Amino acid sequence: MSTRRVVHAPSADEQRSLYPLLTAVVVPRPIAWISTVDADGVGNLAPHSFFTVACANPAIVQFTSVGAKDTLRNVRATGEFVVSMVSEPLMDAANATAAPYAAEVDEAEAVGLRMEPSATVRPFRVADSPTSLECRLHSTHELGDSTIVLGTVTAVTVLETALDGDHPTMAALAPVSRLGRDEWGRPPEVVRLARPTTA
Repeated sequence: MSTRRVVHAPSADEQRSLYPLLTAVVVPRPIAWISTVDADGVGNLAPHSFFTVACANPAIVQFTSVGAKDTLRNVRATGEFVVSMVSEPLMDAANATAAPYAAEVDEAEAVGLRMEPSATVRPFRVADSPTSLECRLHSTHELGDSTIVLGTVTAVTVLETALDGDHPTMAALAPVSRLGRDEWGRPPEVVRLARPTTA
């Protein structure tokens, strides 16, 4: 087996060329399907694949907006957003909401998604998503052409049918992920590993 590697080390003014490689090797990435409303109450729904947990206590999640998108503008204007999970049956709909709709267009309405009121914030959540995170803006941080958005979780909702006791099951969540280019990942195989201890 060859151990030779192709090295991509662009200069400072060529950093954008790393984007396709970053999204191809930092995989799989969970998808934050983020719903917001603008100052006039118009809804927006868009998937963001730079997403993770930022803090355990208090519970804070983060996503990154590459460029100044409608989601970022709405979060800054209202201080609220909801992350709905993209389950496998919703994959095509989530992809459809990534289209470059005008700011005055509600993507959920445009693609025919059912939305329902959230418990603690104004933006609606995706009704058929098995779980959602309702968030209030904690802070934003500028990094180059991107903005990291941190949100304090005010509520976690899970469909009763997705729970085994108080624990969501992977079979019911069926989460999909983003890979490189136009590639998506289907729900992963689940394996169990006991947490190791020291002697």
